[in-house]
Amino acid sequence: MENTILHKAATRGHAHHGWLDSYHTFSFANYYNPQRIQFGTLRVLNDDAIEGGKGFGLHPHENMEIITIPLEGDLEHKDSMNNSSVIKNGDIQVMSAGTGIFHSEYNKNNDKPVKLLQIWVFPNKKNVTPRYDQISLNMEDRHNNLQQILSPFAHDQGVWIHQNAWFHLGRFDKDLETEYRIKAKGNGVYAFVIEGDFMLENQELNQRDGFGIWNVDTIKLKSLTENSEILLMEVPR
Repeated sequence: MENTILHKAATRGHAHHGWLDSYHTFSFANYYNPQRIQFGTLRVLNDDAIEGGKGFGLHPHENMEIITIPLEGDLEHKDSMNNSSVIKNGDIQVMSAGTGIFHSEYNKNNDKPVKLLQIWVFPNKKNVTPRYDQISLNMEDRHNNLQQILSPFAHDQGVWIHQNAWFHLGRFDKDLETEYRIKAKGNGVYAFVIEGDFMLENQELNQRDGFGIWNVDTIKLKSLTENSEILLMEVPR
């Protein structure tokens, strides 16, 4: 299809630093692929596993919306705005780096890995005042349903960012079908399969595959396996 792009899990960039095992859907750090810089305003989608007790020391970010979705274990966060917290599966964390922020991320536990998705989205405003937020979601609300976890609006469900973007998470029983309707004209959707297998429109997707689609109003989705989980990221193209 003209209006789609498929990134199979095995084609992602991969970096293994001992303490960190990281897969990059888009160019990141030492992984550079000119065909895979971004999907619209979606710039980074990293699938990370951090060994017990290890993590990223204090490091800077600016002018980027940074979303962290823990999948397993406990991630300890500290930053230059005096925030200190632990996030786990079911939580969503967001930072608007804006004019600049320093933060660190560590595995809270010594005896098991922490697994997470870290996502960067280009903001629609530069040099905003840095901001941090995290929320705990009711994970039951995503059973056989697309649960909104992020939007452009502070009063809406989930966290918010400085961008015309909406993220949804869903966990589905086998053979369940649903439809996603694009919220803003001109936006595309990048789907990332966390677990299991899906049929999205006419494309079969397996665990950790990514699939971008644009110039559509709705997207049909069908779970092919029990307990399949997917993340949909609607972003400006």
